[in-house]
Amino acid sequence: MKVAVTYSTKEGLEKEFAEFGGRQFSGEDEPPPTDFFAEGDSSATIDSVLQAISSLGHDLRGYEADADLCSRLRCDPPQLVFNMAEGLFGASRESYVPTLCEKLCIPYTGSDPLVLAVCLNKAKCKELLSFHGIATPKFVLVSEEMSLSALKKLRFPAIVKPNCEGSSKGVFNDSVVKDFESLRAKIENNFRQYSQAAIVEELILGREFTVATIGNGDGMEILPPVEICHSELPSGAWPIYSYEAKWIWDRPEKPLKIFDCPAKLSKPLKAKIEKLIRRTVSAMGIRDWCRTDIRLDSEGNPQVIEINPLPGILPNPEDNSCFPKAARSAGYSYPQMLGKIIDCAARRNGIK
Repeated sequence: MKVAVTYSTKEGLEKEFAEFGGRQFSGEDEPPPTDFFAEGDSSATIDSVLQAISSLGHDLRGYEADADLCSRLRCDPPQLVFNMAEGLFGASRESYVPTLCEKLCIPYTGSDPLVLAVCLNKAKCKELLSFHGIATPKFVLVSEEMSLSALKKLRFPAIVKPNCEGSSKGVFNDSVVKDFESLRAKIENNFRQYSQAAIVEELILGREFTVATIGNGDGMEILPPVEICHSELPSGAWPIYSYEAKWIWDRPEKPLKIFDCPAKLSKPLKAKIEKLIRRTVSAMGIRDWCRTDIRLDSEGNPQVIEINPLPGILPNPEDNSCFPKAARSAGYSYPQMLGKIIDCAARRNGIK
Protein backbone atom coordinates (compact mmCIF):
# COMPACT_ATOMS: atom_id res chain seq x y z
CA MET A 1 0.00 0.00 0.00
CA LYS A 2 1.15 3.53 -0.74
CA VAL A 3 1.53 5.17 2.69
CA ALA A 4 2.61 8.66 3.68
CA VAL A 5 3.78 9.33 7.24
CA THR A 6 3.14 12.87 8.47
CA TYR A 7 5.05 14.11 11.49
CA SER A 8 6.34 17.09 13.49
CA THR A 9 10.05 16.99 14.21
CA LYS A 10 11.57 19.24 16.87
CA GLU A 11 13.66 20.84 14.13
CA GLY A 12 10.54 21.38 12.03
CA LEU A 13 8.69 23.02 14.91
CA GLU A 14 11.69 25.25 15.65
CA LYS A 15 11.74 26.29 11.99
CA GLU A 16 8.01 26.99 12.14
CA PHE A 17 8.50 29.11 15.23
CA ALA A 18 11.32 31.08 13.58
CA GLU A 19 9.05 31.81 10.62
CA PHE A 20 5.72 32.48 12.32
CA GLY A 21 6.39 32.80 16.06
CA GLY A 22 6.62 36.55 16.00
CA ARG A 23 2.90 36.71 15.23
CA GLN A 24 2.07 34.96 18.52
CA PHE A 25 4.79 36.44 20.73
CA SER A 26 4.79 39.92 19.23
CA GLY A 27 5.77 42.50 21.83
CA GLU A 28 6.75 39.91 24.42
CA ASP A 29 10.10 40.24 26.13
CA GLU A 30 10.16 36.64 27.31
CA PRO A 31 11.25 33.78 25.03
CA PRO A 32 8.87 30.84 24.60
CA PRO A 33 8.70 28.41 27.55
CA THR A 34 11.48 25.84 27.85
CA ASP A 35 8.96 23.07 27.09
CA PHE A 36 7.52 24.80 24.00
CA PHE A 37 8.82 22.21 21.51
CA ALA A 38 8.24 19.15 23.72
CA GLU A 39 5.67 17.61 21.38
CA GLY A 40 8.06 17.44 18.43
CA ASP A 41 9.64 14.06 17.70
CA SER A 42 13.36 13.49 17.27
CA SER A 43 14.78 12.50 13.90
CA ALA A 44 15.68 9.14 15.46
CA THR A 45 12.01 8.47 16.30
CA ILE A 46 10.85 9.50 12.81
CA ASP A 47 13.52 7.32 11.17
CA SER A 48 12.43 4.35 13.32
CA VAL A 49 8.79 4.83 12.34
CA LEU A 50 9.66 5.06 8.65
CA GLN A 51 11.92 2.00 8.79
CA ALA A 52 9.32 -0.01 10.72
CA ILE A 53 6.47 0.77 8.31
CA SER A 54 8.72 0.22 5.31
CA SER A 55 9.69 -3.21 6.70
CA LEU A 56 6.01 -4.20 6.44
CA GLY A 57 6.25 -3.88 2.65
CA HIS A 58 4.47 -0.54 2.16
CA ASP A 59 5.47 1.97 -0.51
CA LEU A 60 6.48 4.75 1.84
CA ARG A 61 7.23 8.45 1.93
CA GLY A 62 7.58 10.82 4.92
CA TYR A 63 6.48 14.45 5.19
CA GLU A 64 7.00 17.16 7.75
CA ALA A 65 3.57 18.62 8.58
CA ASP A 66 4.53 22.14 7.58
CA ALA A 67 2.91 24.78 5.37
CA ASP A 68 3.92 22.85 2.22
CA LEU A 69 2.22 19.59 3.23
CA CYS A 70 -1.00 20.27 1.32
CA SER A 71 0.78 20.65 -2.01
CA ARG A 72 2.88 17.51 -1.38
CA LEU A 73 -0.16 15.38 -0.63
CA ARG A 74 -2.04 16.84 -3.55
CA CYS A 75 0.77 16.23 -6.04
CA ASP A 76 1.44 12.66 -4.89
CA PRO A 77 -1.62 11.37 -3.00
CA PRO A 78 -1.06 8.18 -0.98
CA GLN A 79 -3.66 5.51 -0.35
CA LEU A 80 -3.37 6.19 3.39
CA VAL A 81 -1.72 8.75 5.66
CA PHE A 82 -0.21 7.51 8.92
CA ASN A 83 -0.49 10.67 10.97
CA MET A 84 1.60 11.48 14.04
CA ALA A 85 1.91 15.27 13.56
CA GLU A 86 1.38 17.41 16.65
CA GLY A 87 1.83 20.92 15.25
CA LEU A 88 2.89 24.01 17.20
CA PHE A 89 0.40 26.88 17.13
CA GLY A 90 -3.29 26.99 18.02
CA ALA A 91 -5.71 24.96 20.09
CA SER A 92 -6.66 22.87 17.03
CA ARG A 93 -3.13 22.21 15.80
CA GLU A 94 -3.44 18.41 16.03
CA SER A 95 -6.36 18.64 13.58
CA TYR A 96 -4.24 20.14 10.80
CA VAL A 97 -3.28 16.93 8.98
CA PRO A 98 -6.68 15.17 9.29
CA THR A 99 -8.38 18.33 7.99
CA LEU A 100 -6.06 18.41 4.96
CA CYS A 101 -6.68 14.72 4.34
CA GLU A 102 -10.43 15.19 4.43
CA LYS A 103 -10.17 18.15 2.06
CA LEU A 104 -8.13 16.01 -0.35
CA CYS A 105 -10.25 12.84 0.19
CA ILE A 106 -7.25 10.87 1.47
CA PRO A 107 -7.88 8.24 4.20
CA TYR A 108 -5.79 8.59 7.35
CA THR A 109 -5.11 6.85 10.63
CA GLY A 110 -6.63 7.99 13.88
CA SER A 111 -9.45 10.20 15.02
CA ASP A 112 -11.11 12.96 13.04
CA PRO A 113 -10.30 16.69 13.38
CA LEU A 114 -13.11 17.39 15.85
CA VAL A 115 -12.10 14.58 18.22
CA LEU A 116 -8.44 15.62 18.15
CA ALA A 117 -9.34 19.25 18.88
CA VAL A 118 -11.74 18.38 21.70
CA CYS A 119 -9.30 15.98 23.37
CA LEU A 120 -6.51 18.57 23.29
CA ASN A 121 -8.87 21.05 24.95
CA LYS A 122 -8.89 19.62 28.46
CA ALA A 123 -11.97 21.52 29.66
CA LYS A 124 -14.12 20.66 26.62
CA CYS A 125 -13.03 17.04 26.88
CA LYS A 126 -14.00 16.87 30.56
CA GLU A 127 -17.32 18.57 29.85
CA LEU A 128 -18.13 15.91 27.26
CA LEU A 129 -17.03 13.12 29.60
CA SER A 130 -19.26 14.54 32.34
CA PHE A 131 -22.21 14.71 29.94
CA HIS A 132 -21.82 10.98 29.33
CA GLY A 133 -21.56 10.25 33.05
CA ILE A 134 -17.87 9.32 32.86
CA ALA A 135 -15.99 10.13 36.07
CA THR A 136 -13.37 12.89 35.86
CA PRO A 137 -11.98 15.18 38.60
CA LYS A 138 -13.78 18.45 39.35
CA PHE A 139 -12.30 21.44 37.56
CA VAL A 140 -12.65 25.12 36.68
CA LEU A 141 -11.48 26.73 33.43
CA VAL A 142 -9.91 30.14 34.09
CA SER A 143 -9.42 32.82 31.45
CA GLU A 144 -7.70 36.16 31.98
CA GLU A 145 -11.03 38.01 31.89
CA MET A 146 -12.87 36.04 34.57
CA SER A 147 -12.99 36.40 38.33
CA LEU A 148 -11.12 33.81 40.38
CA SER A 149 -14.01 33.53 42.84
CA ALA A 150 -15.26 30.38 41.07
CA LEU A 151 -12.10 28.61 42.22
CA LYS A 152 -13.15 28.77 45.85
CA LYS A 153 -15.48 25.80 45.35
CA LEU A 154 -12.50 23.54 44.56
CA ARG A 155 -10.63 21.60 47.22
CA PHE A 156 -6.86 21.63 47.69
CA PRO A 157 -4.48 20.26 46.65
CA ALA A 158 -5.23 21.34 43.11
CA ILE A 159 -3.23 21.19 39.92
CA VAL A 160 -2.92 23.98 37.33
CA LYS A 161 -2.37 23.13 33.65
CA PRO A 162 -2.47 25.02 30.34
CA ASN A 163 -5.82 24.06 28.84
CA CYS A 164 -4.61 23.06 25.37
CA GLU A 165 -1.24 21.34 25.65
CA GLY A 166 0.09 17.78 25.64
CA SER A 167 3.31 15.94 26.50
CA SER A 168 3.12 17.38 30.06
CA LYS A 169 3.81 20.88 28.72
CA GLY A 170 3.16 23.35 31.50
CA VAL A 171 2.70 20.59 34.08
CA PHE A 172 5.60 20.88 36.51
CA ASN A 173 6.09 19.66 40.04
CA ASP A 174 5.17 23.15 41.30
CA SER A 175 1.92 23.06 39.29
CA VAL A 176 0.38 21.45 42.36
CA VAL A 177 -0.80 24.10 44.84
CA LYS A 178 -2.11 23.90 48.38
CA ASP A 179 -3.57 27.37 48.97
CA PHE A 180 -5.36 30.16 47.12
CA GLU A 181 -2.39 32.55 46.88
CA SER A 182 -0.16 29.89 45.33
CA LEU A 183 -3.01 29.05 42.97
CA ARG A 184 -3.39 32.66 41.87
CA ALA A 185 0.35 32.97 41.19
CA LYS A 186 0.44 29.75 39.18
CA ILE A 187 -2.53 30.80 37.06
CA GLU A 188 -0.91 34.16 36.30
CA ASN A 189 2.29 32.36 35.33
CA ASN A 190 0.28 30.16 32.97
CA PHE A 191 -1.21 33.20 31.24
CA ARG A 192 2.23 34.76 30.85
CA GLN A 193 4.03 31.65 29.65
CA TYR A 194 1.41 29.90 27.50
CA SER A 195 -0.98 32.69 26.43
CA GLN A 196 -4.05 30.55 27.01
CA ALA A 197 -6.67 29.64 29.60
CA ALA A 198 -5.68 27.54 32.59
CA ILE A 199 -7.56 24.52 33.84
CA VAL A 200 -7.55 24.06 37.61
CA GLU A 201 -8.40 20.54 38.70
CA GLU A 202 -8.81 18.89 42.07
CA LEU A 203 -5.88 16.52 42.47
CA ILE A 204 -6.88 12.97 43.27
CA LEU A 205 -4.04 10.98 44.78
CA GLY A 206 -4.79 7.33 44.12
CA ARG A 207 -2.89 4.96 41.83
CA GLU A 208 -2.26 6.28 38.32
CA PHE A 209 -2.45 4.32 35.07
CA THR A 210 -2.23 4.99 31.37
CA VAL A 211 -4.12 2.62 29.09
CA ALA A 212 -3.48 2.16 25.36
CA THR A 213 -6.01 0.88 22.86
CA ILE A 214 -5.80 -0.25 19.24
CA GLY A 215 -8.78 -0.90 17.01
CA ASN A 216 -12.42 0.04 16.69
CA GLY A 217 -15.78 -1.10 18.01
CA ASP A 218 -16.08 -4.63 19.33
CA GLY A 219 -12.66 -5.41 17.84
CA MET A 220 -10.85 -2.80 19.92
CA GLU A 221 -7.96 -4.25 21.92
CA ILE A 222 -7.13 -2.83 25.33
CA LEU A 223 -3.39 -3.24 25.81
CA PRO A 224 -1.92 -4.08 29.25
CA PRO A 225 -2.25 -1.02 31.52
CA VAL A 226 0.90 0.83 32.53
CA GLU A 227 1.05 1.94 36.15
CA ILE A 228 3.00 5.08 37.03
CA CYS A 229 4.64 4.26 40.36
CA HIS A 230 4.87 7.55 42.22
CA SER A 231 6.98 6.02 44.99
CA GLU A 232 9.92 5.96 42.55
CA LEU A 233 9.86 9.74 42.03
CA PRO A 234 12.55 11.84 43.75
CA SER A 235 11.99 12.64 47.40
CA GLY A 236 9.63 15.56 47.91
CA ALA A 237 8.07 15.36 44.44
CA TRP A 238 4.31 15.46 44.09
CA PRO A 239 2.80 12.15 42.87
CA ILE A 240 2.12 13.36 39.32
CA TYR A 241 3.61 12.50 35.94
CA SER A 242 5.08 15.98 35.49
CA TYR A 243 7.30 17.48 32.81
CA GLU A 244 10.29 16.83 35.07
CA ALA A 245 9.29 13.16 35.49
CA LYS A 246 8.75 12.69 31.77
CA TRP A 247 11.67 14.62 30.29
CA ILE A 248 14.23 15.57 32.98
CA TRP A 249 14.38 12.97 35.76
CA ASP A 250 13.77 10.13 33.26
CA ARG A 251 16.61 9.96 30.72
CA PRO A 252 17.67 7.15 28.34
CA GLU A 253 21.11 6.97 30.00
CA LYS A 254 19.47 6.75 33.43
CA PRO A 255 15.87 5.57 33.09
CA LEU A 256 13.50 6.34 35.93
CA LYS A 257 12.08 3.04 37.14
CA ILE A 258 8.64 4.51 37.49
CA PHE A 259 6.56 2.13 35.33
CA ASP A 260 4.98 -1.24 35.96
CA CYS A 261 3.56 -2.98 32.89
CA PRO A 262 1.41 -4.91 32.98
CA ALA A 263 0.11 -3.18 36.09
CA LYS A 264 -0.76 -5.44 39.01
CA LEU A 265 -4.55 -5.27 39.16
CA SER A 266 -7.20 -7.28 40.93
CA LYS A 267 -9.83 -8.78 38.63
CA PRO A 268 -12.54 -6.35 39.83
CA LEU A 269 -10.29 -3.29 39.32
CA LYS A 270 -9.15 -4.53 35.89
CA ALA A 271 -12.80 -4.95 34.89
CA LYS A 272 -13.65 -1.45 36.13
CA ILE A 273 -10.78 0.10 34.19
CA GLU A 274 -11.59 -1.76 30.98
CA LYS A 275 -15.26 -0.78 31.22
CA LEU A 276 -14.27 2.87 31.75
CA ILE A 277 -11.89 2.79 28.78
CA ARG A 278 -14.52 1.32 26.44
CA ARG A 279 -17.11 3.88 27.53
CA THR A 280 -14.60 6.70 27.09
CA VAL A 281 -13.47 5.66 23.62
CA SER A 282 -17.08 5.26 22.50
CA ALA A 283 -18.30 8.53 24.02
CA MET A 284 -15.46 10.56 22.50
CA GLY A 285 -15.65 8.96 19.04
CA ILE A 286 -12.00 7.89 19.11
CA ARG A 287 -10.71 5.80 16.20
CA ASP A 288 -7.89 3.33 15.59
CA TRP A 289 -5.58 4.13 18.54
CA CYS A 290 -5.44 6.12 21.74
CA ARG A 291 -3.94 6.34 25.22
CA THR A 292 -6.06 7.36 28.21
CA ASP A 293 -4.69 8.52 31.58
CA ILE A 294 -6.70 7.55 34.67
CA ARG A 295 -6.33 7.76 38.46
CA LEU A 296 -8.14 6.11 41.31
CA ASP A 297 -10.13 8.34 43.65
CA SER A 298 -10.29 7.98 47.44
CA GLU A 299 -12.81 5.15 47.07
CA GLY A 300 -10.68 3.24 44.58
CA ASN A 301 -12.80 4.09 41.53
CA PRO A 302 -11.03 5.05 38.27
CA GLN A 303 -11.48 8.56 36.87
CA VAL A 304 -10.35 9.85 33.49
CA ILE A 305 -7.62 12.50 33.75
CA GLU A 306 -6.77 13.08 30.09
CA ILE A 307 -7.22 11.45 26.69
CA ASN A 308 -4.50 11.36 24.04
CA PRO A 309 -5.77 10.17 20.64
CA LEU A 310 -2.36 10.99 19.13
CA PRO A 311 0.02 9.35 21.62
CA GLY A 312 3.80 9.41 21.52
CA ILE A 313 5.50 6.32 20.09
CA LEU A 314 9.20 6.62 20.90
CA PRO A 315 10.77 3.31 19.84
CA ASN A 316 13.63 2.96 22.34
CA PRO A 317 12.46 1.07 25.48
CA GLU A 318 14.78 3.25 27.58
CA ASP A 319 12.71 6.28 26.56
CA ASN A 320 9.76 4.84 28.54
CA SER A 321 7.17 5.82 25.92
CA CYS A 322 3.99 4.30 27.32
CA PHE A 323 2.11 3.28 24.16
CA PRO A 324 4.99 1.14 22.79
CA LYS A 325 5.63 -0.14 26.32
CA ALA A 326 2.06 -1.45 26.52
CA ALA A 327 2.31 -2.90 23.00
CA ARG A 328 5.52 -4.76 23.87
CA SER A 329 3.82 -6.18 26.95
CA ALA A 330 1.01 -7.42 24.68
CA GLY A 331 3.56 -9.19 22.47
CA TYR A 332 3.80 -6.73 19.59
CA SER A 333 7.10 -5.68 18.07
CA TYR A 334 7.42 -2.02 17.08
CA PRO A 335 6.64 -2.73 13.38
CA GLN A 336 3.74 -4.99 14.36
CA MET A 337 2.27 -2.24 16.56
CA LEU A 338 2.40 0.30 13.74
CA GLY A 339 1.13 -2.28 11.25
CA LYS A 340 -1.89 -3.04 13.41
CA ILE A 341 -2.81 0.65 13.57
CA ILE A 342 -2.46 0.92 9.79
CA ASP A 343 -4.54 -2.22 9.27
CA CYS A 344 -7.31 -0.88 11.53
CA ALA A 345 -7.45 2.41 9.60
CA ALA A 346 -7.32 0.64 6.22
CA ARG A 347 -10.14 -1.71 7.21
CA ARG A 348 -12.24 1.17 8.53
CA ASN A 349 -11.75 3.00 5.21
CA GLY A 350 -12.47 -0.06 3.07
CA ILE A 351 -8.89 -0.34 1.79
CA LYS A 352 -7.75 -3.89 1.02
